[in-house]
Amino acid sequence: MVGILGEEAYAFKIADEVEIQTGRPVSIGAVHSTLTRLEEKGFLTSQFGKPSLERGGRRKRIYKVTAIGRRTLDASRQLKQSLWDQYPDIAVNFIFNSKLSLS
Repeated sequence: MVGILGEEAYAFKIADEVEIQTGRPVSIGAVHSTLTRLEEKGFLTSQFGKPSLERGGRRKRIYKVTAIGRRTLDASRQLKQSLWDQYPDIAVNFIFNSKLSLS
């Protein structure tokens, strides 16, 4: 979600986006702990944004994906695609159905 949200990648917005994308609520505590772990592993960096009046002068912590984070995401995507490609019936049906829905 951090890569999708760009400059809006702060904890509350990430939680909202997870709920929108998955249809399931997520606790802000779970988001904070996940972001902390990903930052400790070097997949994300964070910095404070500008203070805002709507937040009572507090600043948001904005997260960004690091180069190693991007490489790791790409490797994960490639592995998942490789696994899907090993099931030809599923892959063919998925591709065929996707093309039908785009028409």
